[in-house]
Amino acid sequence: MATIALIHHSAPPIVGGVESVLGHHARLMADAGHDVRIIAARGDAIDARVAFERVPLVDSRHAEVDMVNAELAAGHVTPRFKQLVDKLSLDLAAALHDAQIVIAHNVCSLNKNLALTTALHKRHAGPARHQRLILWHHDLAWVMPRYRAQLHAGPPWELLRTAWPGAMQVVVSELRRVEWSKLSGQDPATIHVVPNGVDYATFMKIEPFMKTWLAESRLLDAWPILLLPVRITPRKNIELALRMLAALRQEMPRATLVVTGPLGAHSAENELYFNELRALRTELGLGKAAIFMAEQSRHMLPDAVIADFFHLADALFLPSREEGFGIPVLEAAFSRLPVFCTDIPPLRGLGLDEATYFSPEADPVVLARQVAVVLRSAPTARLAARARAAYTWQQVYDRDIAPLID
Repeated sequence: MATIALIHHSAPPIVGGVESVLGHHARLMADAGHDVRIIAARGDAIDARVAFERVPLVDSRHAEVDMVNAELAAGHVTPRFKQLVDKLSLDLAAALHDAQIVIAHNVCSLNKNLALTTALHKRHAGPARHQRLILWHHDLAWVMPRYRAQLHAGPPWELLRTAWPGAMQVVVSELRRVEWSKLSGQDPATIHVVPNGVDYATFMKIEPFMKTWLAESRLLDAWPILLLPVRITPRKNIELALRMLAALRQEMPRATLVVTGPLGAHSAENELYFNELRALRTELGLGKAAIFMAEQSRHMLPDAVIADFFHLADALFLPSREEGFGIPVLEAAFSRLPVFCTDIPPLRGLGLDEATYFSPEADPVVLARQVAVVLRSAPTARLAARARAAYTWQQVYDRDIAPLID
């Protein structure tokens, strides 16, 4: 495992896009077992595993930095700038002396503290050549009109559009890759694109049980996720859901069904029915694609966890032969989920013209085609699936960040 130092002018809990990314990166690296520290002027410790080292002159708003920035904006490189560079060189030598990897976020692409940029460049060209330096560019001053009047030919401004020898260049989008290549002349193929992500569990307010289970089940890799929030009892017609899923996976290979309920409590026959369903799952080759939460617990899941499933799912699939009311249809409505349900009076009375109906005796193949057509025609469903499959922070780390530092 590596000793990694992340540098930015400020860090969480200071609010900002780069600060948020910095915090997520630090936690993910710590999760992977690395020794991580954040070097910044403002902020605080965000995690017991991530050290925070305050270096006041790293700031973009320090009084000395403000004076130098004003001189630089007017095109003047004064002795005050050189003195600030010397001070920052000493600060960096102390803060980074044992780091194996140094990752600078926006420090070498924006003119917020060009003395810091210069000090880091001098360190990289001199005594710290053994350290791996990764320059992480979120924004590029040289392509942003609001900064253009503050930039001038020659050093130190040229450092913001130069591919430093030996430093890895990382950008956050394909647009930034094109822009950085044009600015620096660097071959686009040697510029790494690492997108930002979303902390899915936090954003969705996922319960601790669900957070742990998601990591184990990898449900977020599935699409579509069909939710069947019922007890396991024959009147729920779960066998139709399994047969439909098998047909649907011919067109949508990552389709998954989650049955959330335990066995019905009032009939010994439900145990036999559950065994029949599991045998059918094996017969249809569904493996882990048909998930019975009753295999995790024979008790009813808490309401908060059931709500998590509604937030995770792409559609409600309710093949009941009979219902007295049909609360899942309303829960799906509040969760803005498409509803596929049997055309029986209670469910029709709730769904009206806003649900997709089918017979309890429907042909599974025809039904699967119906489900696929509806979901594929919904741009929001497709976008959600793509984001969920590629842009959670854990996926970004595993796919894009870990290979850069391991």
